Amino acid sequence: MLIHDALAGKHALVCGASQGIGRACALELARAGARLTLLARQEEALAAVRQDLEGPNRGHTQRACDMGDLAQVRQLLATLPSDVDILICNSGGPAPGPVLDAAPEAFVTAMTQHLLAPQLLVQALVPHMKASGYGRIINIISTSVKIPLPGLGVSNTIRGAVASWSKTLAHEVGPFGITVNNVLPGYTRTQRLDQIIHNTAVKRDKTRDTITEDFLREIPAARFAEPQETAYACVFLASPFASYVNGINLPVDGGRTGSL
Repeated sequence: MLIHDALAGKHALVCGASQGIGRACALELARAGARLTLLARQEEALAAVRQDLEGPNRGHTQRACDMGDLAQVRQLLATLPSDVDILICNSGGPAPGPVLDAAPEAFVTAMTQHLLAPQLLVQALVPHMKASGYGRIINIISTSVKIPLPGLGVSNTIRGAVASWSKTLAHEVGPFGITVNNVLPGYTRTQRLDQIIHNTAVKRDKTRDTITEDFLREIPAARFAEPQETAYACVFLASPFASYVNGINLPVDGGRTGSL
């Protein structure tokens, strides 16, 4: 079996599929043979991604939903196909800022978007995964679950909760041929990185170029990642090749994280 057809016959639901890492995951999963259901807030953006997917007659579909609104998520569940084998939980990160400055409501919003909404999706999709003996739940979170990142107080907090939820879930569903793993992107060329660079430059009263150079010095690979490099890791974890990989945090960060 080759990686390019490793997911033939599988159905993947990709959250946050309209841009960045989510879009890259959708493209690479499709190239590996999966049929896709794309999820994000904007219908038009999803339609553009759907047009880019390989195999125009493969039955790819899209659903518009705000993962920060549990009422919308519950409505979505009634319309989702019942045969999803692969779930990619991916959503835009919480606004940056010190944890001391964060309002309680910021934690509630982030928890809803990054943990409670995925919980609803998992509860709806796991029965099919159990019945088929194959399931992959992949959470795209952050290297902050290993080392908290300065200036990302709410994100650090919520990502840690998601990592613990994932590890707990991995133990519960592992006997049924279902794996649950976390992918931890480092600095990746996305709108999120642009936002972090901008905010850091303002806070430190430096230029964007200076902050970019500072960030690059932290990375042994000496460059930022491209979104598809995180997607490649997701394709592997979604495939039969990763059947015995369960409950892990996989950094895709060019060696930046200062821990094993």
